[in-house]
Amino acid sequence: MRVPVEFERTEARESTEMEAAKISAKANWPPMNADKRRWKETGFIGVDLRSSAANLVLAALLLIPACICFGQTAAAQAFDVASIKPSTAAPGSASAISSDIGRISGRNVTLKRCIRSAYNISEALIFGGAKWADEDRYDIDAKAPGPAGDHAMSVMLQQLLAERFKLVIHRETRPLPGYGLVVGKKGLTAKHSEPDVRSASSSSRSKIDATGCDMSCLARKLSEVLHAPVADLTGVDGKFDFKLEWTPDDLQTAVLPALEEQLGLKLEGRKVPTEVMVIDSAEKATAN
Repeated sequence: MRVPVEFERTEARESTEMEAAKISAKANWPPMNADKRRWKETGFIGVDLRSSAANLVLAALLLIPACICFGQTAAAQAFDVASIKPSTAAPGSASAISSDIGRISGRNVTLKRCIRSAYNISEALIFGGAKWADEDRYDIDAKAPGPAGDHAMSVMLQQLLAERFKLVIHRETRPLPGYGLVVGKKGLTAKHSEPDVRSASSSSRSKIDATGCDMSCLARKLSEVLHAPVADLTGVDGKFDFKLEWTPDDLQTAVLPALEEQLGLKLEGRKVPTEVMVIDSAEKATAN
């Protein structure tokens, strides 16, 4: 029986389309997702990655963004402008470091006082270093490239100390005679902070004044006042406003009862495993 001409043409066209589909399937096997297809279009698929030249090219292209990001991070952690000069303040003058968004200012400060601010550690826990590190005083002014928070400013101050004082330090843990901060028998009476209050604290020989601070912050302030390590063992979370005052005649006997009467906390004498900072080496900074 003779097959109609139209059927022959249709069958031939279908056969041709099937062959084309098979060829296309072989060319595109295994299947590729959208990302892999883009790689093929940019020339990476099909390159023999066993070739050392191909590996070098691929590694270089992948590392470019990482290098750019790393460079930006490193640059962002250094002050744009910094001045360190010997202080001309009279002996016994106040010593302080203050910071604003993107700026830091130190007046009549020692190297150990700078380390305290840069690493958030009590001066009582800084060991080593020459005598001048606790005696020579400086005025410091530094400005970041742009707005910067407390953590970023601390990192920049660390770098400044390393550059200008050639400071080399390390951390270690030592069991030191100190105190454990615990809740007193009458219970905690410290006032909770208002939401979103900014953290601030100060201490002197006769008082501690702090807002928006947690118990570990209070422990650090007590450590500064008593010149001994204080560990937070309260187990109390949250932010508080602390106002603690005492007669500065005898710190040891005045602070302890004031703490329990005014805040409902107490200090217990004990050996405290304490992380300390040790100055390995440092040099006097030259004026600029």
